[in-house]
Amino acid sequence: MAALAPPDKSNLSYFTWAFIVTGIGLALGAALGWQSTGTWSGMLSVFFICAVLAVLEISLSFDNAIVNANKLKDMRPEWQHRFLTWGIIIAVFGMRIVFPLLIVVIAAKIGPWQAMVLAASQPEEYARIMHEAHLPIAAFGGAFLMMVGLSYFFDAEKDVHWVHWLESKVAKTATIRGVEVALVLLIILIFSKFLDGAESTAFVSSAIYGLLTFLVVEVVGGLLDQADATMSAAAKGGLGAFLYLEVLDASFSFDGVIGAFALSQNLFVIAIGLGIGAMYVRSMTIMLVEKGTLAQYRYLEHGAFYAILILSVIMFAQTLIHIPEVITGLGGATLIGLSLWSSIRWNRANPVVTDPR
Repeated sequence: MAALAPPDKSNLSYFTWAFIVTGIGLALGAALGWQSTGTWSGMLSVFFICAVLAVLEISLSFDNAIVNANKLKDMRPEWQHRFLTWGIIIAVFGMRIVFPLLIVVIAAKIGPWQAMVLAASQPEEYARIMHEAHLPIAAFGGAFLMMVGLSYFFDAEKDVHWVHWLESKVAKTATIRGVEVALVLLIILIFSKFLDGAESTAFVSSAIYGLLTFLVVEVVGGLLDQADATMSAAAKGGLGAFLYLEVLDASFSFDGVIGAFALSQNLFVIAIGLGIGAMYVRSMTIMLVEKGTLAQYRYLEHGAFYAILILSVIMFAQTLIHIPEVITGLGGATLIGLSLWSSIRWNRANPVVTDPR
């Protein structure tokens, strides 16, 4: 299949729209913080959370950009452009706005329009409802994210380790079938012991649903991989590949959307932060396709998945005590930054090696 013609332009030029959206999004986040709190500290807090959500979304979706680029290179040019244009609408407004709204609707047991009105005009009432719904959301999201993080490290074929002494031992135990599921179930039971009555029941049931959701996503992903292997060339290049990529993109986005609730329960803050991140992922995809190269950061994935594990534990812990959102965001951002710095150092020390796997 013909690929997008690689124009003669710098890497930064691919991110022009992403930079514009970042400026607009962070300005809206600051305005939202000022409008809701009326203080400089509140404004800076929302601004910071939006920025951290964007960074987290970019880091968690790094694989997404690579997978998309690998699939897009085999698609017909018209479908390449459709995915990169229509796809951004689906990615930003579908998965980063509609989907979080549905989570709020289901968890808080209110209608979509009511949730929107409450979020916009009655933030106190919205916050009260979200506070009541926080425990099942935290349990569901914590279990899902914990499975996402552990599944990355419990991989017998994983041979690239950032924290070698730890990750190498974990990878060796991956031959034990279902070890990560058993570990998550054990952690769920431990946390449930610190809750009373109905809260404990709600925590365990919501966490189990989160665990089952991850397993369903894994099964669907496996079926999609099998379907992709048997696709005809025509289907790979057209609508079939487009639909495949959209479903795959949604599954990649799920962990970021769930994890966002560890940083903020405000629907608009989540939409702004994840929307900014989605623009960078799409821009990165375009650059990888047109340039024909994949940017390699050896340990970036490791940092992102450590951040996921921290988020999962924090979400469980938030059912017991209040943990400031700034601390939550700073921990994840620090790990991602350290992994990026380690990757750059490794690349400089090993300029010949281009494939970190």
